Amino acid sequence: MNNIIFFTIFILLFAFQTFIIKKRLINKLDFKSSYKKALTYFLYITFIGAICYPFARYYPYVPNWLYFMLSLPIGVIFLTFGITIIHDFVSFIFKKTPFKENRRVFFKKSIDIGAISLVVGTNAKAMENSKHIELEIVPVKIKNLNKSYNIVQLSDIHIGGLIDKLFIRNLVDRVNLLEADLVVITGDLVDTKLKYAKDALYELKNLKSTYGTFFIVGNHEYFHGVQPIIDYVNSLGIKVLENENVYIGEKGNGFYLLGVYDRFGNRFGDYKPDLNKAMIGTYNEPCVLLAHQPKYLEELESTKNIDLILCGHTHGGQIFPFNFLVKLQQPYVRGLNQHNEFTQVYVNKGTGFWGPPMRLGASSEITLLQLS
Repeated sequence: MNNIIFFTIFILLFAFQTFIIKKRLINKLDFKSSYKKALTYFLYITFIGAICYPFARYYPYVPNWLYFMLSLPIGVIFLTFGITIIHDFVSFIFKKTPFKENRRVFFKKSIDIGAISLVVGTNAKAMENSKHIELEIVPVKIKNLNKSYNIVQLSDIHIGGLIDKLFIRNLVDRVNLLEADLVVITGDLVDTKLKYAKDALYELKNLKSTYGTFFIVGNHEYFHGVQPIIDYVNSLGIKVLENENVYIGEKGNGFYLLGVYDRFGNRFGDYKPDLNKAMIGTYNEPCVLLAHQPKYLEELESTKNIDLILCGHTHGGQIFPFNFLVKLQQPYVRGLNQHNEFTQVYVNKGTGFWGPPMRLGASSEITLLQLS
């Protein structure tokens, strides 16, 4: 039933955007009818691709080239819809401005050509951006930390589809060059059935750091079998933190690393986050908490004993202007934030991507947190 509701909303959302693009952009272009007809056909083909995408995503039997073609339409329609709104606004202002007829024709064509050029340019740039993962170096001051530590944070890799074995192998090579003290993965590592993700996950076994690799589940793990994923990741020598903590470093010179289940567990009915359980035994020393969603902070009565919280989930918005919508749902979207006098929060923009292989205004990232 949940899948039916999801697919229904998904189809209606993209049908609405497609309708607006056709009615408010293509129909109003001062182009030849043959050009407008070609754009209309392209739009409808793109819409069909968008509604086929979920089936390719969660039932990965299609070849990678076809999956790539089916994944792009979501981003293309979203970006084109945004540009349609801008075009509509500019056209409205233009209509209110007095011009002679020959000037009016010239400016109208210029606005229309500019809109289509912007559609092509932004989509091309977004696709190009998705190929690059930026290294974000973030110095963080931690009270009462007696020794410096380098933590590499990965998040929202979303193994499945285009995020495959080769992607993970290259990612592992880059992380190992950083010679970190520890590596943490803050959820949404797996986004397909485990049997399709195993080969890519196995590459993570090659991650190297002084104190090892640690993982917490994100909301997407709940869609694909939480316990089997936890069991397999643990078998790779990666410690899954399940409402628990480990001590990093020598006693007195280190910190507690805590990890909780994702808040989606409250809806799921199992694997619920429990910070009190994760805090057991963490006496008078710095604490770093791994929690997938920044919104989890709103469920906590106090963060007094937590120095730093590492999150993901938001993708930094992934495709502008989606970051503004994310901000409506999450207290923090990206970067280092001072939550209160006790606690800082860092939100990773995501190392992979969800949906279309597109990024605009929010690069994929590997984070190197320099604790001191």
